[in-house]
Amino acid sequence: MIRAIRLLLLLFIMAGTASAQTNGAKPIPRDTSYTPYSAWVKIKKHYPDVTLVKPELPEGVKPEYNVVYATLPNTPYGERKLHLNLFRPEQQGKYPAVILVFGGGWRSGSKEAQVPMAQQIASKGYVTTAVGYRLSPEALYPAAVFDIKAAIRFLRANAKKYDIDPNRIAISGSSAGGQLAALVGMTGDMKKFEGNEGNNQVSSKVQAIIDMDGILDFTTPAESAKDQIPGKRSAGAYWLGATLKENRAKWVEASPMIYAGKDTPPMLFINSAQPRFHAGRDSVISVLDKYHIYNNVHTIPNSVHSFWQVHPWFDQTVKYMVTFLDKTLKKH
Repeated sequence: MIRAIRLLLLLFIMAGTASAQTNGAKPIPRDTSYTPYSAWVKIKKHYPDVTLVKPELPEGVKPEYNVVYATLPNTPYGERKLHLNLFRPEQQGKYPAVILVFGGGWRSGSKEAQVPMAQQIASKGYVTTAVGYRLSPEALYPAAVFDIKAAIRFLRANAKKYDIDPNRIAISGSSAGGQLAALVGMTGDMKKFEGNEGNNQVSSKVQAIIDMDGILDFTTPAESAKDQIPGKRSAGAYWLGATLKENRAKWVEASPMIYAGKDTPPMLFINSAQPRFHAGRDSVISVLDKYHIYNNVHTIPNSVHSFWQVHPWFDQTVKYMVTFLDKTLKKH
């Protein structure tokens, strides 16, 4: 009986594969080199007491998984649906929303990495979404920016359905996701970054930004250092489609710090003790201070990059985030 079931499953998979081949759709290329588990294994070598953060749905929070926020009809891989995981308080209301963007060098990772954080923040009175977006093996910059802005517009357009206050939306991200969160959040409704993935009549502006170890200045030497090594290529060059030397203008354009100004939303920076990931931060803070825009910095002592993936740093990070969100989105 078991053998028969296995055979049926195998035939089903083969039939699906054949169908996909018949339709001419190529499989989407994936890079799975960075995951919460791989980050934990790496950190554990130096900090043996850390434990891996895992999903845990709090009481009073209801989930919706793989909600389609945009459909791209014609990509090299056929029709492409973009998804998000959503968490919200069970009690009906009108809550601030937080979009969480995962990291992985713009090349690896998945929205599931942000699920534990999204779940915990939702329990504090927020609608949270862990957003999927296209990575560099599938589509180069600015595709990821277009995708994330489309997710914001989708949530705002469906605010009533998901109990969201459309005037109180924040974006957060870690590592490459932090860079993306800052770039998306600091460019508001800037047309060149909007794309055309649905709900374009709706604003993509956010009211607060949280950047966890996401660089704000792509031109920092540490970010392009690998491009000087024969046979190597930096994560930035993979995503931007050119090295800094080949196309400096594009690297500058993708640097969030150049968009800092009087309309920048309040910002929270949560940083590891690794200076490389602070690039551009102080320049942005100087602009925010000039315009009296609220900002705050928490640097976690003796910590590594990917600190948000493990306990005890995860709990500390969530506490910093919720305190900032309460101040900026719930102050009225």
